[in-house]
Amino acid sequence: MRNDIQNEQALPQRADRIWCAIHTRYQHENLVEMQLVRKGFETFLPMYKKMHRWKDRKKEVAHALFPGYVFVADVQKERLRIVSTPGVCAIVSVAGIPAIIPDSEIDTIRRAITNPFGVEPHPYLRSGDFVRVVEGPFEGMEGILVRKKGAMRLVVSVELLGRAASIEMEESSVKLIEKSSPSPEGVRQFASVKSDSSDSTTLGSNYARG
Repeated sequence: MRNDIQNEQALPQRADRIWCAIHTRYQHENLVEMQLVRKGFETFLPMYKKMHRWKDRKKEVAHALFPGYVFVADVQKERLRIVSTPGVCAIVSVAGIPAIIPDSEIDTIRRAITNPFGVEPHPYLRSGDFVRVVEGPFEGMEGILVRKKGAMRLVVSVELLGRAASIEMEESSVKLIEKSSPSPEGVRQFASVKSDSSDSTTLGSNYARG
């Protein structure tokens, strides 16, 4: 388990990079990410911290924000090197071509994990009050506003994967946007995660969570 869960945020980011998602074996996200970094790939593995309590002690543990997935830049010409990495199941693809994750979604997740105790996985939402943050450190972020345990949380999504995360938010810091659900660039409908070849995970026409 990595000690610094914000390591990727400190790395210099190229403006021309193209992000894709790698589907990993269960609880192999960290191993896969470390091996891909050693191979020279630019990766992004968003993490969050959760406090675990036992009878005699408590400890904070880092978990993958999107279990089973690692984001990797510029995989198109290096697919064989990626799928041959131990722990990798497939590259998330459409019609055999690696599916692109919009930069806007990657940037939103990077900002959300700035405070790892304030972000957590959240069930994927397709409708709700779509809002934009108008003040504070997350100004400009967009997502769906929900109430959980008496607090307001902003749900941000990776549309392609049908996965979402949420961060605690003051209701006064957001403004309602007149649309029912987010529609960032590159929105695709997620059907299933299945390997129909040695290097791809196929997406279809209906949403589901893999």
